[in-house]
Amino acid sequence: MTIMNDETREFVAMHRNEDVRELALKAKRVEGLDLPLALDQIAGWQIARKKLPQWASCEGIVYPPHISMEQCSSQFTAQYKSEIAQTLLAPAATVRARVSDSAESVMQTAKSAFQLSDSPESDTQETKTGVRVSDSSESDTLVARSSMVDLTGGFGVDFSYLARGFSQATYVERQRHLCDLAEHNMAALGLDQARIVCGDGVEYLRQMGPVDFIYLDPARRDEHGSRTYAIEDCTPNVLELRDLLLAKSQYTLVKLSPMLDWRKAVADFDGTVREVHIVATGNECKELLLVLGQQVHEEPSAPRVFCVNDNQRIDYDSAAYTQGLRIGGKPLPEAKNYLYEPNASIMKAGCFDLVEERFGVTQVGPSSHLFVSATPVADFPGRGFAIEAIGGMNKKDIKRLLNGTKQANIAVRNFPLTAPQLRKKLKLADGGPVYLFGTTMQGCDHVLLRTSKI
Repeated sequence: MTIMNDETREFVAMHRNEDVRELALKAKRVEGLDLPLALDQIAGWQIARKKLPQWASCEGIVYPPHISMEQCSSQFTAQYKSEIAQTLLAPAATVRARVSDSAESVMQTAKSAFQLSDSPESDTQETKTGVRVSDSSESDTLVARSSMVDLTGGFGVDFSYLARGFSQATYVERQRHLCDLAEHNMAALGLDQARIVCGDGVEYLRQMGPVDFIYLDPARRDEHGSRTYAIEDCTPNVLELRDLLLAKSQYTLVKLSPMLDWRKAVADFDGTVREVHIVATGNECKELLLVLGQQVHEEPSAPRVFCVNDNQRIDYDSAAYTQGLRIGGKPLPEAKNYLYEPNASIMKAGCFDLVEERFGVTQVGPSSHLFVSATPVADFPGRGFAIEAIGGMNKKDIKRLLNGTKQANIAVRNFPLTAPQLRKKLKLADGGPVYLFGTTMQGCDHVLLRTSKI
């Protein structure tokens, strides 16, 4: 299958590091050059350099239009999903491919053992690359059983990382052009176990045999192209497929909008959620992942929650902790020397009493989501600051706190003013080494905390 001709490929290699908008204006029209495709490849590679460095290091990759590159998973979140799958299936799996973090593993030479079919019941056939294809029931008997299906293939980033840990991996996607891209790219990445199916994911699910692992990333846009968040408004509606997913796989991993309330999402799946993964990177919440599985006990058990922000990771039993302060509250320490702000995944999880217990800190007040301690805390999952001064909102306190400061980084938590309003009131420019927090302490006192970053 030829997606890009030689003239276009040479143009991309020559201009890869140039500004795409300038290229679009000044590039000379050369016979055989597909300029729109070339510009997509240059823009795609430039995004992948930061977002998908392993893909960017593989010369054979063909990228989709810009919007698909912006929306696709990052290398970090895709690798994390693979880690989830391997952890879930490790005790039972008989064949396991090592998930490598090195770019070298992605640049393997393709061995051409690639499969392409249009439906799950297709008979033995040959693809356009001349590879013999067997139906899924036959191939299950030929290799040790360690199988997965991605029912919403898309550009294929998540699939490419998940597939590395399985001896059989099937990608299902309705759009033929995405299937063509996946066929090309998975071969370029050396994923010999990948099978590409062009068809409807729900129909494929109904007809396929059991597998070890299923992955779904429902489309979060309606028929008018508007963004949606509720599970039942996404395509496909995973709530309607729940029982079928449980019947066809040991585990199902569902990617949902990070905007959703994870507790409501768990309740909507009615006791079938085994794990909740709240995934952030760069302190920005990117994904809410739910692991569905059959009930082990008669009584529904609360899922385990995993909070991830790059290399900061904690997990806990969701039944053991509540949201916000404990009843009665934990009294503030007399010496308030350090301030801690949890990362985005902790904020999303709402496990603030867990943070108090595990890290020996105290919430400054209900709904403030900031913590103080008398002594420094090692490995806190978030940012840490040394408290230099604490004061109220009266003129005398403000003058003492600022002490001639002309600029500061300002944040507010549970405070009557927004950050821009507080900045305007204090007449401060942005930036500098001073970090100023406006918040509400226990006892409902509005305070300002002048701090410096640890």
